[in-house]
Amino acid sequence: MFDVLKIRKEFPILAKKVNDKPLVYLDNGASAQKPVSVIEAIKNCYENEYSNVHRGLHFLSNLATEKFEAVREKTKSFLGASHHEEIIFTSGSTEALNLVSYAWASQNLESGDEIILSTLEHHANIVPWHFLRARKGIKIVWIDPDKNGQISLGMIEDKITSKTKMLCLTHMSNVFGSIIDVKMICNELKKRGIVTVLDGSQAIVHLEINVESIGCDFYTFTGHKLFGPTGTGVLYVNKKRIAEMVPFIGGGEMIRNVSKDDVTYNDSPFLFEAGTPGIAEIIGLGAAIDFVQSLDRKLILEYETSISEYTRTELEKLEWLVKHSFHRDNLAIFSFSMEGSAHAHDMATILDANGVAVRSGHHCAQPLMNFIGVPATCRASLAFYNTQEEIDTLIGSLKKCKRLFG
Repeated sequence: MFDVLKIRKEFPILAKKVNDKPLVYLDNGASAQKPVSVIEAIKNCYENEYSNVHRGLHFLSNLATEKFEAVREKTKSFLGASHHEEIIFTSGSTEALNLVSYAWASQNLESGDEIILSTLEHHANIVPWHFLRARKGIKIVWIDPDKNGQISLGMIEDKITSKTKMLCLTHMSNVFGSIIDVKMICNELKKRGIVTVLDGSQAIVHLEINVESIGCDFYTFTGHKLFGPTGTGVLYVNKKRIAEMVPFIGGGEMIRNVSKDDVTYNDSPFLFEAGTPGIAEIIGLGAAIDFVQSLDRKLILEYETSISEYTRTELEKLEWLVKHSFHRDNLAIFSFSMEGSAHAHDMATILDANGVAVRSGHHCAQPLMNFIGVPATCRASLAFYNTQEEIDTLIGSLKKCKRLFG
């Protein structure tokens, strides 16, 4: 049985009070809290292991390099990849998706080629493709989700033409919590020679990922959502795509030799990791992966499914609350609003007064907000350390919103 109270003890900030109320942290979709092991790993790095990595000959540099590169190996295993050169460290999914746009798409797509995007996407998986359209004259083809927040293979197939070259898709919606069947989609599109780019920023937290089974060409995730430090992320690149890519940023470890007349480049992953990396932060990401891997992932998913169902049931009892894609298969993320005078920001302010932290706004998903016809929503996003009692506090706080705003 999953012991949520035991898990909560690993996260010091969860004992904090906000406005003299116990903190109820339901903003995990934006950024998750950090366990003691991650905090200690970063502290230990700076106290005992820190130096710049790679090319150093002294003890501390070698030690820091060993610790740093060990995270690449554990990330490779965590994602189900086969080669260390497929794992590129980034500052987050935003950088990773921009890297794909510049380093691969700019080199391999031509004017008139088509990229399929879904309306579910976070801006980080939209704006780089707008940049590409401006640079190369490619065409963006949009797919709207169904009422449950789903994008199906059939919906994608309806948009495929002889010009379709790429699909860029979220694995799990950051607004609805809908989980897309990316394995079916990617393996089918592979047969058609269509390159697939997946944003796994939400999915990595809740699901066990195997990129080779999924069959994607690129997969990204962000460390701070996976209980790790900010400023960390990973881009998985299928090995066969590496040779088709060019460097995105120049300098530092990505070079072999520089002269006044020429430059030769290092191999992947270093080719795409210019400059001094976030050394302590990546070591902290490794500690976060260790922490997650130390838990029973199947048991966690069962718990998250259970508390998601409890949350959905309790929210649905509030007849005056507008629910956005509350399908039973969606996980851990709930977006809602109120009709009338209460803006999402007003709701979030009232909730905060009761110690409840939610996100309000467009969630970096303005095309989706336009699609569902609202400027903003409140979003409660759960992690495995949240409890039913915290959901009860959320419900009570929402009832207070109703009393205040009518």
